[in-house]
Amino acid sequence: MRAKITGDLKMAMKAGEKQRVATLRLINAAVQSAEIESKATLDDASILAVMTKMVKQRRDSIEQYTSGGRPELAAAEQAEIDIIEGYLPKQMDDAEVAAAVRSALTESGAQSAKDMGKVMGVLKAKYAGKMDFQKASAAVKAALAS
Repeated sequence: MRAKITGDLKMAMKAGEKQRVATLRLINAAVQSAEIESKATLDDASILAVMTKMVKQRRDSIEQYTSGGRPELAAAEQAEIDIIEGYLPKQMDDAEVAAAVRSALTESGAQSAKDMGKVMGVLKAKYAGKMDFQKASAAVKAALAS
């Protein structure tokens, strides 16, 4: 994963794609920061987790910029999201998340809200990088409440 990002950065620099170069440099910086923090080289799954976090941060920024009347900054954040998501696996839609939650509930044998950690553990193990776990968490809470 890291080699692909570095290779794409070189190609973007040669092609003069300023936005792509800037975003790929941000990805490299975030990965390096995470490696320094963990004191170990990151594997592909950890790099995907870093990029997923970057997308989430940018979505939060878009909300703030939009509510603050700064559409040009929101557009810049969206452009970064588009580039970062090119490296992430396809995200699951709401129907797929609901099906995965039902499957995880059955697999974990969860009965009450106390078992939410078990269900989320199953989901994170199977769908890391493919699922918005904030949405999944809400779906699990709703399923366990009923």
